[in-house]
Amino acid sequence: MNHVLLLGAGLVTRPLVQYLLEKPDLELTIASRTVSKAEKLIGGHERGTAMQLLVDDQETLSRLVAKHDLIISLLPYTYHVKVAKLCIQHRKMMVTTSYVSPAMKALDQEAREAGILILNEIGLDPGIDHMSAMRVIDDVKNRGGKVTSFMSYCGGLPAPEANTNPWGYKFSWSPGAVVMAGKNPGKFLRDGKVVEIPGPELFGTYEMVSVPGAGSFEGYTNRDCLGYIEIYGLQDASTMFRGTLRYTGWCDTLKAITDLGYPDDAERNDLQGKSFAELMRLLVPGAKGKEVKAAVAEHLGLTVDSNPIERMDWLGLFSDEPLPQALSTMDVLVARMAEKLPYEPGQRDMIVLHHDFKAELPDHMEHITSTLIDYGIPNGDSAMSRTVSLPAAVATRLILEGKITMTGVHIPVDPVVYNPVLDELERMGIACKERTEKQ
Repeated sequence: MNHVLLLGAGLVTRPLVQYLLEKPDLELTIASRTVSKAEKLIGGHERGTAMQLLVDDQETLSRLVAKHDLIISLLPYTYHVKVAKLCIQHRKMMVTTSYVSPAMKALDQEAREAGILILNEIGLDPGIDHMSAMRVIDDVKNRGGKVTSFMSYCGGLPAPEANTNPWGYKFSWSPGAVVMAGKNPGKFLRDGKVVEIPGPELFGTYEMVSVPGAGSFEGYTNRDCLGYIEIYGLQDASTMFRGTLRYTGWCDTLKAITDLGYPDDAERNDLQGKSFAELMRLLVPGAKGKEVKAAVAEHLGLTVDSNPIERMDWLGLFSDEPLPQALSTMDVLVARMAEKLPYEPGQRDMIVLHHDFKAELPDHMEHITSTLIDYGIPNGDSAMSRTVSLPAAVATRLILEGKITMTGVHIPVDPVVYNPVLDELERMGIACKERTEKQ
């Protein structure tokens, strides 16, 4: 019997839990700060156990890691290295869906010496994006060609019929993570030139992206993707870009909110007892004594009826409502967006992942696209939860079955990992459609 420990019981965990509990030779323990969430996920299953865990309880966490064969960490990314060090100490395998941080990468040699695998970036983005891209890239290379341009976009969005608020967005995963992702600077390669986008300018540099079968979206750069040139083996590419997709209007609105200084996680002591309008007056010098909406519009160089101002108004950021209990303006924004941008019962979310390749073969050129469009199940699992957690679940099974035997810190760019994971996902209805045009 294999024993798996899942750390975290958040929005994306349910499909993973169901997948693993279907395996008769596996017992699953879910440890979460809120034990009721873990109990709901287990649903009384005989091979499932729910327990409360505060991640800062090092002694209990270490004891739990030692008792299990493989640890899945779906905690906030800041905890992964802590968990990884315990996995190395106790020689236990580890799986996570988060990006490899420099601190995690530095554990590679220790993990190899311990004989364990720490598999990261095995979710959707990162995860399915890596695996589906590498399947195309390796195919081009196996046919004697080379990829000269690679552009990839991914977005988690309301399905068209569920796109019912002015923001064109609803939360299918952590609101805090969505807002924090908008603070990351971007770096990419375009036509042989490195382009750097500072965090505050991220939302001011979008472009429209057309995705067959899904529509047109705003696309903006996602972090520093230059490291993937080597990881993907794209040394011959003059363009390397990874981006995020959103419905039209998102970027101008987030740029305005960023320019106001709202997404700031610094603690402040002047928020207690304030209203949203009073906070705006703190953020906008010269707004005192003026109508706050007009003052903010003037400060941003916008008209009061512009889309970003209207969206902020709808969210209540100019209202006299009291602020939620919060330590920072970032906390205020996240709490308000979580309150106002939820999915209603029965509504579907949508995942759009789109790769665009240009390839040079021995006797011709090819334009290749690979596209995943996946929808949530009404009153069931979201597309976000399925596409994030099922790759991790499948990889967990393959590791426990001895079908993935590498050691060290890795992401899923090796065919030993991506082929069986993508094949299993396809059997569950999650698959990219590839199109090739010879040129």
